[in-house]
Amino acid sequence: MRFRSPLAAAALLCASFAPAFAQETPPQETFGELIEVRVVNVEVVVTDRDGNRVSGLGAGDFRLTVDGKEVPIEYFTEVIGGQAVAPTAAAAAPLPGLPALSPGEPVGTSYLVFIDDLFAIEQRRDSVLRDLKADLARLGPQDRMAVVAFDGRSLEMLTSWSNSQNQLERAFDKAMLRRARGLERLAERRSFEVSRRNTPSPSLDARARVAGLGTRLDFEERAFAERLSEQVRTAVAAAVTTLRGFASPPGRKVMLLLSGGWPYSPADYTINDPQQPIIDREVPGGADLFRPLVDTANLLGYTLYPVDVPGLEAETVDAAADSPTPTGLNVRENEVHRSLEFVANETGGRPLLNAARGEALARAAEDTRSYYWLGFSPTRKRDDGRHDIEVAVLRPGLSVRAREDYLDVSRTAEISMMVESALLFGNPPGTQPLPIQVGAAKRAGRREIEVQVTVAIPVDAITIIPVGGEGKKWVAELELRVAAVDEDGRRAPVPVVPLTISIPEQPQAGKFIPYTTTLRLRRAKQRLIVAVFDRASGVLLTAETQIIPPAS
Repeated sequence: MRFRSPLAAAALLCASFAPAFAQETPPQETFGELIEVRVVNVEVVVTDRDGNRVSGLGAGDFRLTVDGKEVPIEYFTEVIGGQAVAPTAAAAAPLPGLPALSPGEPVGTSYLVFIDDLFAIEQRRDSVLRDLKADLARLGPQDRMAVVAFDGRSLEMLTSWSNSQNQLERAFDKAMLRRARGLERLAERRSFEVSRRNTPSPSLDARARVAGLGTRLDFEERAFAERLSEQVRTAVAAAVTTLRGFASPPGRKVMLLLSGGWPYSPADYTINDPQQPIIDREVPGGADLFRPLVDTANLLGYTLYPVDVPGLEAETVDAAADSPTPTGLNVRENEVHRSLEFVANETGGRPLLNAARGEALARAAEDTRSYYWLGFSPTRKRDDGRHDIEVAVLRPGLSVRAREDYLDVSRTAEISMMVESALLFGNPPGTQPLPIQVGAAKRAGRREIEVQVTVAIPVDAITIIPVGGEGKKWVAELELRVAAVDEDGRRAPVPVVPLTISIPEQPQAGKFIPYTTTLRLRRAKQRLIVAVFDRASGVLLTAETQIIPPAS
């Protein structure tokens, strides 16, 4: 997505201009939440040498360091069996964003269930969903659950936060009626493998790898790996957006991440041979793919419990296609497990692999009922910097499990998150409407279109200040963001465009300032979110519209 020839008008429009810029689509149900991170929560599990939980520790038994420097523990509570048992004096008057708990007071858990329908095969997905539904009775009176599903194109909220077993059962029933697209992924993989078998002679890169002299993909391998990488990125982005949309529920925050099979390294998954490791930085993989999910979970205080929806590989191995190795290692299943282990370890959770997939809620509930809850207020720079967290227990022979870092998110990144969330969830609370008008889309090359977009910025919603002495002007410093998603679920990065509005006289209340720009987009049906952010007041104005490409 590119901007072209932006034009800010210098004159105000009369109030009667506003109806021409009415929203073209009705507002969607709002369930996003503003991200406000004043403190960092760290949930800590302590075990002995035999793996047994250890209770009865106090704040003085822990050392908390951030980037290698010790920081004070400003909030400390032990939770056993879902009840606070050892609040400190600090808990009586907690920091903003931390709960005030009394001894014996129940501590609820908010379970956010994300269902990946892009990779999942229906039969295996439904098996996991039926097990989750059967275990709903395990939820305590203070617990709640929300369920969201993603099909590669859009997110659907099957239920917002609820502790009604009947409502949650209906949500899972609805989830099992949804189309799962995992067979499409399987067909793509088999098509790639058939094509490789039918290739008369291996490529130079493939021959070099067999000889142990190369670590790169050839053209056909790279094409498959890049498509797979983009699909994983799309699914991960949807999970990230889901977290942002449910940023601030009460109590312990857990995401049950039902992954249909996301490989950690799409390149290694493509080759499927442990004897031929791939070092091809042109195909995104590893932490580059999954770090946004980890960062967002740690930012918001969520612990991730990823669920291995595929379970044990049940397919018969095709010797010609998969080239079994003497080690008997299933590379592709291992790649899927690596991704789940990464996001769990980085956020203090546990991966629920193979048979554990059938006990996902039971195991997550058991693991999150008893823990130590530490909190500290960081020095905020809002520079998008990542900071390492290390929790140590001072008694010998004990081990700890906790999240490993947090992100000091900038205001710019927060606003971009809100705009991106609005793209899939509807406008978040606190936003104001932005009248919009869109011209007809025109072809711009074989695969792109251009469309002129005009927004009418209400004077009453932004901060306009006088600048200069005699002959002074009235100026507003704004930021423009545009987010687009096409019908295949592909999204472009959200650009941040500084926008200075300058007018020769003091604006009158009730007036509008027009702003026109030309966007270049992929030649496909697009859903467009346009946002104007007032840096002085923090006001966010948003508009939504549809872009229809020309027929031919």
